[in-house]
Amino acid sequence: MKRILSIVVAFVATITVGAQNIAVVNSSNKTAIYQTLDEAIINAEAGSIIYIPGGGYAVTDNAKIDKQLTIMGVSHRGDTDNVDGATIISGNLNFIAGSSHSAVIGVYVSGNVNVTDSVANFTMRYCNVNSMQVKSSKSGGMIINQCYIRNNSNYGNCNVHIENCIFHSAWSINGGVVNHNIITSYKDTGYVGPGTLNGLNSTTITNNCLLNPGSGILSSSNNCIISHNCVGTKEWGDNPIVLGEGQKWEEVFENYNSKNAISIVSKYKLSTKWGKGVALDGTDIGIYGGSGFSDEALAPIPRIVSKKVAEQTDGSGKLQIEVTVKAQ
Repeated sequence: MKRILSIVVAFVATITVGAQNIAVVNSSNKTAIYQTLDEAIINAEAGSIIYIPGGGYAVTDNAKIDKQLTIMGVSHRGDTDNVDGATIISGNLNFIAGSSHSAVIGVYVSGNVNVTDSVANFTMRYCNVNSMQVKSSKSGGMIINQCYIRNNSNYGNCNVHIENCIFHSAWSINGGVVNHNIITSYKDTGYVGPGTLNGLNSTTITNNCLLNPGSGILSSSNNCIISHNCVGTKEWGDNPIVLGEGQKWEEVFENYNSKNAISIVSKYKLSTKWGKGVALDGTDIGIYGGSGFSDEALAPIPRIVSKKVAEQTDGSGKLQIEVTVKAQ
């Protein structure tokens, strides 16, 4: 908490120059301010936290992350009480050798999150990204939690744990967990491929809603534990949850997007119209079951909920600033 709150001054100070800069806090609580995300990534010490306010920030593929870093924005959503909106990163985030124990929290990424070398214990939470692309099966302990993943992801045969997420499709998981997710699948998105879940081995797949799995579900997969999933009217795995005759997904969720667009517009809370929306073990299926899903997706970072900056200095040369900051 001390490291998080110590950065409030840095956020407020940036207002005087009319822009939101990026603050990097290292393990000894020293703060450095940078104007670009590339500079912050390249110059940050290992073990630092990069705090990114709301707004748009570009990153280039030259800024490869080769050390332990936590990249933390406010939220990937633009409808929070943060006056500067979502934290939006344009480009790809590239994690390479040396970046084990890194994390990405509370950001919207226009491109992919790429893990190109052996990286252990990587975490992504409260994010909205195009896809995850993992290149090494030696990567392990990866946690993906409460994220939107808009396109097909390949996890490189590592043992990723995906929970309480809304994602397009997932390939190549070995010894992982896929639990309490909404899996939108590939139909109506223009994608053509082997299937929703492909190349999953020795993986536990439970309490998910697969909206449009297609015929290739779990192709090239072996030794998976499959239980308490809903695949529409199709029975799949142990203790399947099956829609009633003639029932549609529109009746299952509060606000279902028939095109399967991965967007905050869709509301995947189970509707009261679906009387059998509870798994046989008493645990709700879908993203709000298990450890749950945060609709606001607010990261534990101070955010500015109101600000007022005078147009000019007063008679003593001081610029009057009124700021209200809230910490999660």
